[in-house]
Amino acid sequence: MPQTEPKRIGVSFEVKPHAYDPITNPELFDGVLARRVVAFFIDLIILSLPAVVLTLLFFVFAIVTFGLGAPLLLLLWPTIVIWALLYYGFAFGSPHSATVGMRMMDLEMRTWYGSPAYFLLGAMHGLLFWLTVGWLTPFILLVGFFNDRGRLLHDILLGTVIINNASRAQALRGSDRGI
Repeated sequence: MPQTEPKRIGVSFEVKPHAYDPITNPELFDGVLARRVVAFFIDLIILSLPAVVLTLLFFVFAIVTFGLGAPLLLLLWPTIVIWALLYYGFAFGSPHSATVGMRMMDLEMRTWYGSPAYFLLGAMHGLLFWLTVGWLTPFILLVGFFNDRGRLLHDILLGTVIINNASRAQALRGSDRGI
C-alpha cells in the first residue's frame, strides 16, 4: 500500500433498509397486533402446563421424602426459565420462525431486513419480552399503536418485526381488507 493512500481504520458495513414497508405491503401487518395477543395466550398455556406439572412433581417429592426433597424446589425457577428460553429459541429458530401460538395465528417473526429468525434471536426475544412485560405491563402493547409496523418495545430493541405469514398475506392481498 503506497504511503499516499489513506489508511482504513475500523470496520465498515452497510446498513440494510427495512424489508417490510407497511405502505406498499399493508397485508403483512393487517390484524397482527390482535392476533399476536391471542398467540401470546396460546404460548402461555404451552409454557405453563409443563411448569405446573413439574411444580406438582417437586412438591409431591418433597412431601414423600418428609421434607428432604424440599431443596429440589430451589431448582424450579431456573428450570422454568431454561424451558422458556429453549421453547422460544427453538420455535423462532425453526423454519416457521414462529412459536406454536404464532403459527396458529398465521404470524411469523423476521429481522427488520427480512431474514428469518434464529435460535439466539428467538431466545433473546423471549427473554426481553418477559423482562419488559414484568416492568411495563401492559404498556408494551401501547408502543405497537404508535408505529406503522405494529412493533412492540422488545421488537424494536432486537430489530425484529412480526408479520402475517405468506399464505395469510396472499389471502389478504386478494381481498379488499388487505388493500
